[in-house]
Amino acid sequence: MTEIRTGLGWDVHRLAAGRPLILGGVTVPSELGLEGHSDADILSHAITDALLGAAALGDIGMHFPDTDPQWKDADSLQFLAHAAALVRECGFAIMHIDATVVLQQPKLKDFRQPIRESLANALRLEVAQVSVKFKTAEGVGPVGQMQSAEAQALATLGR
Repeated sequence: MTEIRTGLGWDVHRLAAGRPLILGGVTVPSELGLEGHSDADILSHAITDALLGAAALGDIGMHFPDTDPQWKDADSLQFLAHAAALVRECGFAIMHIDATVVLQQPKLKDFRQPIRESLANALRLEVAQVSVKFKTAEGVGPVGQMQSAEAQALATLGR
């Protein structure tokens, strides 16, 4: 591979009662879920943006605007799969995904492997190419006060 590119993605959504907590396509039992137009899967959104950014293809809002009713309650894994297909159409291979979820509660360590498997499946990658880490905000800021959750992602592409 002669060209290596890296893209950065970030997403944040409010936490709300009565909404599911979906991360990387996996529903995590929780009293609070993520509020948003789609399923509000911050992890899938951040990775989608990282992929699109690495290939200079815009951002998730350009491809899946939250003003479009067809994306209401949509499964964000389809956004991720679409971004991966676009990246491949540009001649890139997805080499690695590294992502972090920042959420005060619940603890997510037991969901690491199912989330990695779900993401790898949607991206058509090996699980070893997908890294997912979990952090709390140590009680600081909107995430620490359980008002929101964030995800950050890096995508490494090559061609």
